[in-house]
Parts: sequence; structure tokens; C-alpha cells
Amino acid sequence: MYPAIPVANLLECRRRAVFAAALRRWCKVALAIVMLASGVASDPVRADTITVRAAELRAEDEGIYLNAEFELAVNPTLEEALQKGVPLYFVLELELSRPRWYWFDDKTVQYSTQYRVAYNALTQQYRVSSGLLGQPFSGLDEVQRFLSRVTSRQVARRDQLVAGVQYDAAVRLRLDGNQLPKPLQVNALTSREWSLQSDWHRWSFSP
Repeated sequence: MYPAIPVANLLECRRRAVFAAALRRWCKVALAIVMLASGVASDPVRADTITVRAAELRAEDEGIYLNAEFELAVNPTLEEALQKGVPLYFVLELELSRPRWYWFDDKTVQYSTQYRVAYNALTQQYRVSSGLLGQPFSGLDEVQRFLSRVTSRQVARRDQLVAGVQYDAAVRLRLDGNQLPKPLQVNALTSREWSLQSDWHRWSFSP
């Protein structure tokens, strides 16, 4: 007869094994971040930008809806970061302001939504999450197409705007460098490869 092993000892062994596995995963991600951070400085600076191809607003009974199309290409540096376990965060922003000749413009609407892009090496799939919703993609090209098209996105309530008044609309899509790990945030300030964004695209809108 073998001596019985106390249940507490088994649970403790399991807890340590889980902790060790989590620590190994964390170390891999940390090592990837360090390697990326050290490698970016030697790369040539590139002017990577997002282009706004089209944008429009339409007013319906209950809300104001945005349609927009961007030209987005994730460069090799960002793709490498994704595949090494570093998630990327993109932010879609829209502003509606009412010009005032006697003071600063009235920022009537300020809308933003965040997309989290991550890569799972086990399933070899990308996942884009926004709020509580997430969607898997088999390739980075599919992720780029998804981020590049905004269709019927409600950005304001109808009662926030005054009918017949002309507003200045502006929209942009950008990579949020503040969401990067700390070592990479420094590179985001010095390398255009880590500051992927569009200029503000502006037009007039009257509900």
C-alpha cells in the first residue's frame, strides 16, 4: 500500500503548476516586447498613415449614423508585435461641433469606440473585440478590411442636434499608443511605424 497523499498537497502542487505556466507565458510576452523595443530603433522611419477615403452622416428618426471607409495597412512591425502576443488598440473618433462667431466652437458630439486586435498563436486566428463583442478572423487582411469599413454606426441621438443647423463633422481612425506596453510607448513617440493614424477628415453636416 502506498501512503495517501493529502488533498491539500495535491491542490498546492496544482496551484504551483498553473502559476508556473502563467509565468512562462508572461515571460515570453515580456521577452517579445523587449526584442521589439530594441529592434525598432534601428529600423528606418516610415510615414505610415491611414487614409480616409469617404465619410458621411445621415439623420434618421432616432439617431445620427456614420458611414466611413478608410485605407488601412498594418505594417510589418505591428504585425510582428501581434504575432508575439502584443495586442493593438485602434480608436474610431467622431466630433460634431457648432461654429460660434463670438466664442470657441461648441463641441456638440464627441464619439469614440475602441477595437482591440489580438492574435492567438494556438488557433492561428486574429480576434477583434469592441466592448463585450468579439469576432474571429483567419487572416490579417480580413482584420484590415473589418477596421476599414464603418457601416450605419450610431454616433449620436437625434435630439442632440438642432434640425436645419449646420455642423462641422470630423472623423479619424488611429492606433492608440497609450495602450501599448510601456517599453513600446517610448518607441511610439519616436517611430512613425508605431503611430499609425489618419488625419481628421472634415465636412459639413445639417440634420
